[in-house]
Amino acid sequence: MKLQPTRLASALAVALALAAGQAAAQPAAQPSSNATINLIRLLVQQGVLKQEQADALVQQAEAEAAQASQAGAATAGAAGAALAQPGDVRVPYIPETVREGIRDEVKAEVMAQAKAENWAQPNTFPDWVSRITVEGDVRARYESRFFDSGNSNEIIDYAKWNPNGPIQTVFQNQQYGEDLPILNSRKDRRNLWRIRARLGVKAQLSDQWMAGIRLATGSDDSPVSTTDTLGGGMSKKDIWLDQAYLTYRPRDWATLTAGRAANPFVSTDMLYSGDLNFDGISAVFKKPLPGRPVTLFGTLGAFALEYSNNPWNYDDQAEGDSENKWLLGAQMGAEWKINTRNTVRGSLAYYYFDNITGQRSSPCELFSSADVCNTDWSAPSFMQKGNTLFLLRNVQSRSADPDDWNEWQYVGLASKFNLLDVNLDWQTELFDGLGLRLNGNYIRNLAYDKDEMIRRADGLYNIASNGTYLEDGTPTGVKSGPNAWMMQATLGRGIDLRDKGDWMVFAGYKYIQPDALPDAFNDSTFHLGGTNARGYFLGGGYAFDKNVYGMLRWTSTKEVYGPPLAIDTVQVEVNARF
Repeated sequence: MKLQPTRLASALAVALALAAGQAAAQPAAQPSSNATINLIRLLVQQGVLKQEQADALVQQAEAEAAQASQAGAATAGAAGAALAQPGDVRVPYIPETVREGIRDEVKAEVMAQAKAENWAQPNTFPDWVSRITVEGDVRARYESRFFDSGNSNEIIDYAKWNPNGPIQTVFQNQQYGEDLPILNSRKDRRNLWRIRARLGVKAQLSDQWMAGIRLATGSDDSPVSTTDTLGGGMSKKDIWLDQAYLTYRPRDWATLTAGRAANPFVSTDMLYSGDLNFDGISAVFKKPLPGRPVTLFGTLGAFALEYSNNPWNYDDQAEGDSENKWLLGAQMGAEWKINTRNTVRGSLAYYYFDNITGQRSSPCELFSSADVCNTDWSAPSFMQKGNTLFLLRNVQSRSADPDDWNEWQYVGLASKFNLLDVNLDWQTELFDGLGLRLNGNYIRNLAYDKDEMIRRADGLYNIASNGTYLEDGTPTGVKSGPNAWMMQATLGRGIDLRDKGDWMVFAGYKYIQPDALPDAFNDSTFHLGGTNARGYFLGGGYAFDKNVYGMLRWTSTKEVYGPPLAIDTVQVEVNARF
């Protein structure tokens, strides 16, 4: 601690030297006739000042007090000389307001320095600790999945095709299905005990800059789930880097974020899973209108999906071209607080998924699964299920012998995706603290074109999913669609379940056509993820204590088009957040 004796000493000297005459007239029992010296000694005894600092203050106070006394004497000398008598003590009058001002200034200066140097509260933590925030949550879940016995048992699990590929689809000129991954569509998976744990740290670097890091569990590196299934011989569970970002706030109404961060858009889990994080940069704007109960908001973002390139191509004797895949998004909306009981929020967003559509390769020859074709990069690295897919490789054979004709394939997305996303939200208080929230979401893929999808696949025979066929296997078309919508109603007291005794119930319905949106990024619970799904969900929750609550959720879904696939999912869980 360093006390600067300039302003402090001056103020003490002026205030107390003026009362020096009074101090001199006090009884001899006082330790000193100078109140300034007594105050400084008291500060030394209390440990506020060191002795060398006190000596400096006393010396400067005496000097400035002498100067003040001389100035006062010179000013009043002529007027008061006739009245002065030997032994009189001259005490200049100082107004009470002046004395209070000096006292407040000294107090404010001392307290400011005490807080800045953290000696006013000796048991507090260092300054950097107050700028660090730790937050997280833990969830324990019991989950059961019930598959209808009437489901088709010939549904290909395309989510496992590309990661295990290329898959051999033709063997010695014969259709070959032995290597195809088949979806387990009839066997119930019951009694799954699952956990989720997330731990994040935020550092407020300054008024404008913040940094954040979060770790999370997860059975794999799936972008849409941080849930891990227990078991596995009691083996330890994986921890992943879930978030890492920097945030800059140039204005109260603008925030820029770069890195891997939470979803910056207003959306529902029909489009983006609640666990999905975005890799890239975003700008979020939020501005209340002066004098009006309306707040405008908007978001711009550019996010990297994949950096792809082909491996060495032996035909071209060169490394394949690099191809990048992006998500570009823009959203605008408004929130209107109609009165103390009603709030309405609406938003309109446009999402452009760049270069994620599959591309049919140039004619290429394959001798083994290690060979490559020039559009292998367009195979998506992660899918769930539902989108229309086609075979990427245009495989040619050098041999005239059909027994030498073999084909290893990847699959790619047949449709482009340029999404229009509309969200509406109304919250109202009914009576006695009972709240109601209604949500609606509509999505349309503006780039959907069935004929273009068939041309991109180089004909119906290369369509891998969502195709329609005659009994003899001849393809006749594609069954798909560009629309998705959902509705949800939530009723309760304390819908967010933050305080003890809060409760809520909810119910909703979703309808998602196959190519309304990319199947890779939405909720992994409804129909166990993806598109080409319709059905209802309902449940409720109760807060056992502050930030500790339980949830029960039932989801019942089936396909929109294609082979029957009905799935019911039950989840019972306890959540704790901090």
